[in-house]
Amino acid sequence: MNVVIYHNPRCSKSRQTLELLRERGLQPEVVEYLKNPPDAATLDDILARLGLEPRALMRKGEAVYRELGLDDPGLDRAALIAAMVANPTLIERPIVLANGKAAVGRPPEQVLAIL
Repeated sequence: MNVVIYHNPRCSKSRQTLELLRERGLQPEVVEYLKNPPDAATLDDILARLGLEPRALMRKGEAVYRELGLDDPGLDRAALIAAMVANPTLIERPIVLANGKAAVGRPPEQVLAIL
């Protein structure tokens, strides 16, 4: 099974999710998304797999969210995705992809549903 985790090694939930996958014998492809952010098409695909709109995957407490005025209801999907690509700290983590599906590991056990 091909499993990908969008991971931030400084995040405890991300580390816990990665460990949970490894405990189940999986060796996921680890994408440190702060160093290698997904492009707009990939992020759009992840959102579709999650069944979420961009704001639902954004970390609204990040300073850059306020600085960029991302709470503006006039911003469309493409603008929000572009902001996430340009500022990957806005992307909630961790995200696990498996079996054509996606899940956010908050809590980490939530990713088990897609395995």
